[in-house]
Amino acid sequence: MGAGGPDEEDNRWPPWLKPLLKESFFVQCKLHADSHKSECNMYCLDCMNGALCSLCLAYHKDHRAIQIRRSSYHDVIRVSEIQKVLDISGVQTYIINSARVVFLNERPQPRPGKGVTNTCEVCERSLLDSFRFCSLGCKIVGTSKNFQKRKKQLTAMTSDSEDSYSSSSHGRSKSNNSKVQSFTPSTPPPTSVNYRNAKRRKGIPHRAPMGGLIIEY
Repeated sequence: MGAGGPDEEDNRWPPWLKPLLKESFFVQCKLHADSHKSECNMYCLDCMNGALCSLCLAYHKDHRAIQIRRSSYHDVIRVSEIQKVLDISGVQTYIINSARVVFLNERPQPRPGKGVTNTCEVCERSLLDSFRFCSLGCKIVGTSKNFQKRKKQLTAMTSDSEDSYSSSSHGRSKSNNSKVQSFTPSTPPPTSVNYRNAKRRKGIPHRAPMGGLIIEY
């Protein structure tokens, strides 16, 4: 593949990370269903063959295995375990049951809380100011070239839209001013003299017969 292709993107991360994030944990182990320790909450980073129960680990001696834990129905990993094998910088950590953990995948959030000034770059979940992502899954997505490209395109579109709106508003303002000016009445032309209604010259007086009134024409 060429530069920036899928292979390059995948090589940025350990081969076990994406399969880990897609795995379903806390289900009953099919091999040890009769055991009370059959809950699958382990994962072998070397074999990458799905979720394991504690009894399955007997077949993975000397392998790198991590334990998945749960918080409010979401999967987490202790920072002390995951930071040995993965760079988790930029991912917000949480204190749960006296242990610092990170979440595997994003958690839906209807809306940011009041006064929130920083959110996850991918899912917009509320974060502390010093972090960029709420989970390992969001970091994978948010640091991919495709996501960064779309983000730049969206930013450019938003900027163009704002510029267009500003220009349109300015144009409408000029148009409105023109319209206002066009509605301003012009100076009325001087009134022409209506000679028919002008004051008539006095005519020659004529005396009415029989001593009547004098009428001017």
